[in-house]
Amino acid sequence: MSERALSVSNQLAQLLALEFESLKSQDLDRFESLQPGKNDLLTELAQICPSSQDLQNLPEWKTLRESLTECRDLHRRNAVLIERKLDSIRGALHSLRLGDSGSPVEVYDRLGQVARFSRGRGYQEV
Repeated sequence: MSERALSVSNQLAQLLALEFESLKSQDLDRFESLQPGKNDLLTELAQICPSSQDLQNLPEWKTLRESLTECRDLHRRNAVLIERKLDSIRGALHSLRLGDSGSPVEVYDRLGQVARFSRGRGYQEV
């Protein structure tokens, strides 16, 4: 069962890489077409993987644990890309609604998050 779980987790890693490429190129049709396969792989992994405690404590599961950690990191990378794209879309929509005079300046804070600052000081800051 360990061999099958490792094979499925490797397939998942490959699918997550394809998902990232489709997100980067903004090919949403391809991204959507990958989702059922990803869900199937996740379901299969949930059925064949050992318990979380065994996965953490037993040395024979080390390779699978490393592969699943890689999948988690790839998934997080994809989620960050999606969030950044959504933030830029929200910013564009916000700018369109307010026009040029009220659009905020967007900068990144030290954690890499978008921090929004107004051009002028509001009456609450005075």
